[in-house]
Amino acid sequence: MNILKSACVLVVALLVLVDVGTAQDRKAGLTGAAFLKVAVGARAAALGSAVTALPNDVNQMFFNPAGIALKDEKLQATFNYNKWIADLNHNSAAVSYNLEGIGTIGVGFIQFGVTGIEADRDIPLDPLLIPYQIDEATSPTYDYSDIAVQATFSRYVIDRLALGVTVKGIFQSIDDQSVSAVAFDFGSIYHVGVLDWTIAARFNNLGSDLKYYDIAFGLPLQFTIGTALSPLKGENASLMVALDATKPQDGPIYMFGGLEVKVLNMIALRGGYKFNYSGTSESPSTGADAINTTIEGFSAGAGVGTTLDGLKIGVDYSFTQMDILDAAHRFTVTIGLK
Repeated sequence: MNILKSACVLVVALLVLVDVGTAQDRKAGLTGAAFLKVAVGARAAALGSAVTALPNDVNQMFFNPAGIALKDEKLQATFNYNKWIADLNHNSAAVSYNLEGIGTIGVGFIQFGVTGIEADRDIPLDPLLIPYQIDEATSPTYDYSDIAVQATFSRYVIDRLALGVTVKGIFQSIDDQSVSAVAFDFGSIYHVGVLDWTIAARFNNLGSDLKYYDIAFGLPLQFTIGTALSPLKGENASLMVALDATKPQDGPIYMFGGLEVKVLNMIALRGGYKFNYSGTSESPSTGADAINTTIEGFSAGAGVGTTLDGLKIGVDYSFTQMDILDAAHRFTVTIGLK
């Protein structure tokens, strides 16, 4: 009966997403803080970002806050490094702690940006126009930086259902201009009880706008449902399949899929793909072909982990293929304490 109920909930959620997606045209480029759309962590990237339903992982702080809830561990910590396109640095770190009987708390940050960009400043030659000059900086180079600092709380409200919430401060600076915003993430994960099957939902980046001068940009609001299960699981090997359907405010519905094979209970091989993440579907309002919204292609990766005297150590790597530009390489180190 629980399996039937879970399947019905997942089908209804998918139907709601499809209805919302077909009722809206593409509105790409209307939101700010685009760094919040970039996958955090090597495992998540290797799985094509199909991670909404994955439990017991501190890196879920950046996706589904319900996923950081710990049962069998006291603490988890992680550090992620990503050399993103165009020499952009993308780093993050997080730590979660299990307060028995209360829940799991966590704090983390994301740093994204580049330094030393050559400045091409438009200085007016007419003295009468100088009072109207907006750009007051004079340096030959400038920096661009995005930072998100966040705190997360999650707990199992019943044995199989975890709920979580994240509050985050978002800070963006370009040259001598700085803006900030506050946002919330909400998430849930339900364990069906067979084949390690989980179903989940999350709502990300509900918050205030980023405003430069008189122009305001909303945050990349999105709603996602996901599921994951292990159809094959033996004593020394297993196969996990994950699927996400996500509806961003400024785009159509995207489908993310990922596979993870574990061997010897310590080596993981992963692959993922973002379906419909770019394409040439016809716009319902204009009839024009839709433009590609990303240069990302397939993803793959691997990880190795072991436990020594109650200390869990894992190292993960992922490769994301890019169209035209160089591929993205991510590295993650995660530590857990029993």
